[in-house]
Amino acid sequence: MAAEEGGQRVDQYTQDGTVDLKGNPVLRSKRGGWTACSFVVVYEVFERMAYYGISSNLVLYLTKKLHQGTVTSANNVTNWVGTIWITPILGAYVADAHLGRYWTFLIASIIYLSGMSVLTLAVSLPSLKPPPCRDPHVENCKKASPLHLAVFYGALYTLAIGTGGTKPNISTIGADQFDDFDPKEKNQKLSFFNWWMFSIFFGTLFANTVLVYIQDNVGWTLGYGLPTLGLLISVIIFLAGTPFYRHKVPTGSPFTRMAKVIVAAVRKWTVTLPSDPKELHELNLEDYTKKGKFRIDSTPTLRFLNKAAVKTGSNSPWKLCAVTQVEETKQMIRMVPILVATFVPSIMIAQVNTLFVKQGTTLDRAVGSFKIPPASLSGFVTLSMLVSVVLYDRFFVKIMQKLTKNPRGITLLQRMTIGMLFHIIIMVIASLTERYRLNLAKEHGVVENGGQVPITILILLPQFVLMGTADAFLEVAKIEFFYDQAPESMKSLGTSYSMTTLGMGNFLSSFLLSTVSHITKKHGHKGWILNNLNASHLDYYYAFFAVLNALNFIFFLVMTKMYVYKAEISDSIKVLTEELRETTYKPSNKEES
Repeated sequence: MAAEEGGQRVDQYTQDGTVDLKGNPVLRSKRGGWTACSFVVVYEVFERMAYYGISSNLVLYLTKKLHQGTVTSANNVTNWVGTIWITPILGAYVADAHLGRYWTFLIASIIYLSGMSVLTLAVSLPSLKPPPCRDPHVENCKKASPLHLAVFYGALYTLAIGTGGTKPNISTIGADQFDDFDPKEKNQKLSFFNWWMFSIFFGTLFANTVLVYIQDNVGWTLGYGLPTLGLLISVIIFLAGTPFYRHKVPTGSPFTRMAKVIVAAVRKWTVTLPSDPKELHELNLEDYTKKGKFRIDSTPTLRFLNKAAVKTGSNSPWKLCAVTQVEETKQMIRMVPILVATFVPSIMIAQVNTLFVKQGTTLDRAVGSFKIPPASLSGFVTLSMLVSVVLYDRFFVKIMQKLTKNPRGITLLQRMTIGMLFHIIIMVIASLTERYRLNLAKEHGVVENGGQVPITILILLPQFVLMGTADAFLEVAKIEFFYDQAPESMKSLGTSYSMTTLGMGNFLSSFLLSTVSHITKKHGHKGWILNNLNASHLDYYYAFFAVLNALNFIFFLVMTKMYVYKAEISDSIKVLTEELRETTYKPSNKEES
């Protein structure tokens, strides 16, 4: 019979160390689960609407209102987006080491709102932007003053600091609402990241259609004011769910813990490892359970780091580390090659709101009497993603479960592999489409004057639609992979890995765009990327990306072959796997009888 505590059965409390804001154990029936997650998911819908309401059309604002050229505007967008996705490392550190996810998120939300508010003022007040210019050659227009740029970019980067605290923690807070030690909740958690991405792209769809249309046809004041209002609403929704949330207690700096292991292992470079792992230094099980942590057994991978746990007489934390601490460090290091392999696909994602949108400005945007805003094509990425995620979760997973007996259907790395394959196909199609567009530009004599190419903007649809399908495989699996494979005490940091890859992808996009533009202009050549896209060679640039994706795909396959998944902290996955096997065998048993 289960023991009782305060009139409640102990097995009714969560077993994963989650507590309420006061640090008390929480009842499974009172907090967490999909009830708590519903607030987090709805928050994400409104927050993503706010973020993409700014980022989707930013390249056109920089071009049309701040009068920047193609390379400059595209690089300014990718540098900013890169910062957006790099700062979560800082937010994850603060959450895991000091404030916890909830309070880090709230403080960052205030900073986020401040940046959005100032940005709305920057696009609204005439004194904070250069005078309008209708000259198609932006180099002839009056440039933005240092004051204009300081206010505009100051607001953008304040916003970036705010998202650094919200992004790694909000999805982690959502995942924390499911107890890994309860098979039913573990099963719900396997679907959480699919529906999490569904909520992201639902908000994105509104931004890429309604908000982009308002910005292009009504005005930037309302176009930026609505996202700011949306962000405020999202924070209020999150706060409304406070009584239902489960929380993980901060466990100290993950960077310091990992540094101690590495330093201790290097210091004991010449020490011989014992043949029996049980001879390595480890704390008592009680030392972990009373802190809500989990002990991890020693593994043979990255054996050099095991030297940090060899007993040599010194008890200094920089000379002797527990086996669990060593294994946590290994888990974070093992993910690094996978992290690096996802940089190249992230470069492709960066093209959606930069060069893909710029391509759209050169084409016929009329559909009847309606004119499609170029940035609205990003909405097809969203629609494709929404449809793909639902089909994946409701049909693909169920079919694959019967074949593989894996509760996820296929492994996370297999799902990422399919997404990477899509990225190769996307860039091949983008290159061929651009070549066709350039040939039409020559035929109709609009190369030099940069005029509109007489073909519908909808020819760009395949590359946008396939990008959404690729995201359904790669981006969803990437978030879940880095969360799932991170140690229990470093979940926010693990989640930040998935955002770091997007940040690095954007920075690398800026680097490649500038480098390729510079190199291809040498020796009297016109160059591949010019302000006038009709005189450019984006087809060559996209072909280069296709080759880069193919090489990266091979690298990724090698890394996945070498990767060792971490051991599960509970037997929930085993239970779910056994249930799948039983449902498979039951019909055949009936037939035999």
